[in-house]
Amino acid sequence: MVSAKYCFRIRTRNGAIVENLSIFGRDEDEAERKLRQIYQGCEILELRQQAAALRSGPLTYEDVVDLISGGPAR
Repeated sequence: MVSAKYCFRIRTRNGAIVENLSIFGRDEDEAERKLRQIYQGCEILELRQQAAALRSGPLTYEDVVDLISGGPAR
Protein backbone atom coordinates (compact mmCIF):
# COMPACT_ATOMS: atom_id res chain seq x y z
CA MET A 1 0.00 0.00 0.00
CA VAL A 2 1.39 3.38 -1.02
CA SER A 3 0.68 6.46 1.08
CA ALA A 4 1.06 10.06 0.09
CA LYS A 5 1.68 13.01 2.37
CA TYR A 6 -0.89 15.81 2.30
CA CYS A 7 -0.24 19.24 3.78
CA PHE A 8 -3.23 21.21 5.06
CA ARG A 9 -3.84 24.78 6.13
CA ILE A 10 -7.03 24.93 8.18
CA ARG A 11 -9.18 27.18 10.33
CA THR A 12 -10.40 25.41 13.48
CA ARG A 13 -13.97 25.88 14.67
CA ASN A 14 -12.79 28.47 17.22
CA GLY A 15 -11.06 30.47 14.44
CA ALA A 16 -7.41 29.54 14.98
CA ILE A 17 -5.32 29.03 11.82
CA VAL A 18 -3.18 25.86 11.70
CA GLU A 19 -0.56 25.76 8.95
CA ASN A 20 1.64 22.96 7.60
CA LEU A 21 -0.46 20.19 9.09
CA SER A 22 0.84 16.98 7.45
CA ILE A 23 -1.25 13.83 7.22
CA PHE A 24 -0.53 10.59 5.36
CA GLY A 25 -3.24 8.88 3.34
CA ARG A 26 -3.77 6.54 0.40
CA ASP A 27 -5.53 9.41 -1.33
CA GLU A 28 -6.83 12.93 -0.70
CA ASP A 29 -10.17 11.68 0.64
CA GLU A 30 -8.54 9.47 3.28
CA ALA A 31 -6.22 12.28 4.42
CA GLU A 32 -9.19 14.65 4.71
CA ARG A 33 -11.18 12.04 6.68
CA LYS A 34 -8.28 11.64 9.12
CA LEU A 35 -7.98 15.43 9.43
CA ARG A 36 -11.68 15.81 10.24
CA GLN A 37 -11.45 13.13 12.93
CA ILE A 38 -8.83 15.25 14.70
CA TYR A 39 -10.19 18.73 13.92
CA GLN A 40 -13.96 18.36 13.91
CA GLY A 41 -15.76 21.25 12.27
CA CYS A 42 -12.63 22.75 10.71
CA GLU A 43 -12.52 24.65 7.43
CA ILE A 44 -9.85 23.57 4.94
CA LEU A 45 -8.19 26.68 3.55
CA GLU A 46 -5.50 24.96 1.49
CA LEU A 47 -4.53 21.40 0.57
CA ARG A 48 -1.47 20.22 -1.31
CA GLN A 49 0.15 16.87 -1.86
CA GLN A 50 3.80 16.51 -0.96
CA ALA A 51 6.18 13.92 -2.31
CA ALA A 52 6.68 11.17 0.26
CA ALA A 53 10.15 9.70 0.44
CA LEU A 54 10.18 5.96 -0.12
CA ARG A 55 12.50 3.86 2.03
CA SER A 56 14.18 0.82 0.61
CA GLY A 57 15.10 -0.71 3.96
CA PRO A 58 14.72 -0.45 7.71
CA LEU A 59 15.41 2.77 9.60
CA THR A 60 18.95 2.82 11.02
CA TYR A 61 20.29 4.53 14.12
CA GLU A 62 22.05 7.07 11.90
CA ASP A 63 18.76 7.84 10.10
CA VAL A 64 17.07 8.56 13.45
CA VAL A 65 19.92 10.83 14.56
CA ASP A 66 19.73 12.70 11.23
CA LEU A 67 15.97 13.16 11.66
CA ILE A 68 16.36 14.53 15.20
CA SER A 69 19.32 16.77 14.44
CA GLY A 70 18.04 18.00 11.08
CA GLY A 71 21.07 16.47 9.40
CA PRO A 72 21.35 15.26 5.81
CA ALA A 73 18.71 12.91 4.44
CA ARG A 74 19.88 9.85 2.57
